[in-house]
Amino acid sequence: MTAVVRHHTVQIQGLDVFYREAGDPSAPAVVLLHGFPTSSAMFRNLIPELAGRYRVIAPDHVGFGRSAMPPRDAFPYTFEKLTEITLALLDELGLDRFALYIQDYGAPIGLRIASRHPDRVSAIVTQSGNAYMEGFTPFWEPLFAYFKDPVAHEAAARASLEPPATEWQYTHGVPADRLDRISPDTWTLDQAYLDRPGNKEIQLALFYDYQFNLDVYPAFHEYFRKHRPPLLGTWGAGDEIFGPGGARAYARDLPDAEIHLLDAGHFALETHGPEIAALILDFLDRNLG
Repeated sequence: MTAVVRHHTVQIQGLDVFYREAGDPSAPAVVLLHGFPTSSAMFRNLIPELAGRYRVIAPDHVGFGRSAMPPRDAFPYTFEKLTEITLALLDELGLDRFALYIQDYGAPIGLRIASRHPDRVSAIVTQSGNAYMEGFTPFWEPLFAYFKDPVAHEAAARASLEPPATEWQYTHGVPADRLDRISPDTWTLDQAYLDRPGNKEIQLALFYDYQFNLDVYPAFHEYFRKHRPPLLGTWGAGDEIFGPGGARAYARDLPDAEIHLLDAGHFALETHGPEIAALILDFLDRNLG
């Protein structure tokens, strides 16, 4: 039977936070944290696959999707603040313990939660969710330049917010015989959200703040070594944003990590959804009982 996906909006710190939910509320919880430039819509096919056995929660970060989008000068768009909002949402929903699926921007948010509240995180699935310097690719060179001098390099950063760049995030690294699996609705929806008045300024603020995620990588690595969370990596071998070296690096601190490099790009769920769902269900069933 196909799981029913429900759509909710709740107030967190006076802001609307949208999330998708499916599955038995009494089942073990799995929280799906999306990346840039998308929303919880990236999990539209995965949620029903997991919801037969698990309670699934997939929020939109503030500034993304259907969640609130306060102006840049009225809200601190930092990964620390997005972490705070996400944790407050999980508290509001009564989720004391949960597995995390982290992708792209979801990684520095989810791993802050895990490293600071290790007793609450039962397992981690990372899909292009970077936590190591090995994951950075030449894609990041304009953004690292932007970190150093935002004024001089703003034009290059803004180019990452335009339609060709958004479509490229979905199509690069994908084998030719799987390109037809990617719905154009994906990048069309993402671009529509990016093109809302004021949103590109929000994204520039998060681009700039991304550099400070690197400062907390050592805390993530210490968490891995000390608490040994079960970890599954389902990563696109052709990802040119966070390269496969970032997936392999997890095994340095988590020798039992299960790393799978798929013939996919950055948004591997679009081309390898059934394979990834099967890997996740097997992993969670073994580790969450």
